[in-house]
Amino acid sequence: MTRPVPPGARVRAQAAFEARMLLGNGEQLLVSLVLPALALVGLTLASVPDLGAACRVDVATAGALALAVVSTAFTGQAIATGFDRRAGVLRLLGTTPLGRGGLLGGKALAVLAVLAVQVAVLGALGLALGWRPQPAGLLPALLTLLLGAGSFAALALLLAGTVRAEGVLAVANLVWVLLLGLGLLLPTSSLPGPLSALAAALPSGALGDAVRAALVDGAWPWGPWVVLLVWGTAGTAGAVRWFRWSG
Repeated sequence: MTRPVPPGARVRAQAAFEARMLLGNGEQLLVSLVLPALALVGLTLASVPDLGAACRVDVATAGALALAVVSTAFTGQAIATGFDRRAGVLRLLGTTPLGRGGLLGGKALAVLAVLAVQVAVLGALGLALGWRPQPAGLLPALLTLLLGAGSFAALALLLAGTVRAEGVLAVANLVWVLLLGLGLLLPTSSLPGPLSALAAALPSGALGDAVRAALVDGAWPWGPWVVLLVWGTAGTAGAVRWFRWSG
């Protein structure tokens, strides 16, 4: 008699499939890896915009890592989940032994797997350009990336589960572009007046500032973490309340 596949193995198999889909999609690979790498190189080699008193490559690498989180956990997951929902894939998988919990677990593991690849590639590129992170900041930076991934993934599910797939595609890409200048690549303190305060209160500004604080200053960014937790909690609550598995 064939034994049923253990739940953990089902989740890992789904995670491997999701990760292959994310890394095998040319458009998603462009957004998740190529564009953050280009941003890293461009900000490092250019003299504008002003990145503050810290070494440019240090600030640029931190920003590129923050951008990578948003690209995969938010933009990639929102678009993939939105179109899976429209095609009925989510409803179908939810009725299999994998279950809805296993499906969401697989998506979460896939995001972490892709993020690990992004960190390895962007970190190696940063080191080649002269990046020297603060050793004391490596642990808080890792925690920041994980917290940021969780927060943006929750927001991605909220978007993908409540908006039509075409709308998800448009909104996810538009948000990605807007967040570039709202604290992801540039410190929120470098933005003018009220825009600085607004960016610091957004998950993009909190993520970018937290990664910079950790890797550039070796600090533990408690304030930005609170902002990310608030957005992540709100996104999770909204997704639980309004996510539709088909439509």
